Amino acid sequence: MNRLYILRFLLAIFVTVWTYGQNASKAEPAEVNATLPPELARVLTDYETAWSSKDAFALANLFTEDGFVLSPGHPIVRGRAAIVQLYSEAGGMLVLRAMSYATAGDVGYIIGVFTSRSDQPERGKFTLTLHRSQNKRWLIVSDMDN
Repeated sequence: MNRLYILRFLLAIFVTVWTYGQNASKAEPAEVNATLPPELARVLTDYETAWSSKDAFALANLFTEDGFVLSPGHPIVRGRAAIVQLYSEAGGMLVLRAMSYATAGDVGYIIGVFTSRSDQPERGKFTLTLHRSQNKRWLIVSDMDN
């Protein structure tokens, strides 16, 4: 099972690099927002809602069973139980804005920026690597921010 997720993760990285290479000549300025399809927009909306509600269980359920959180200044966190523990005292106002995304089959990614309020400048950047589950719901394989 772990090898399957590692393979999917590596495939997602390949898709990211390949997509960037294909679109390099038509790249948009960094400040342009990407309009996500509804099934991907739901990932960001659900993340914002769970974070704002300080609901660590809802946040963890946005991830695959052995998903990763890669945050600066913290050890790598893996698995829903560890994600619940990491986020047990986290939360507050959060606005996520997608800058780019791509999907290929059951893998995808979203690259974006975050802030605490929509009228505030960005506080950081994030990448979400995604996997579409058997019930066709997109789940987070890895969440990396800075």
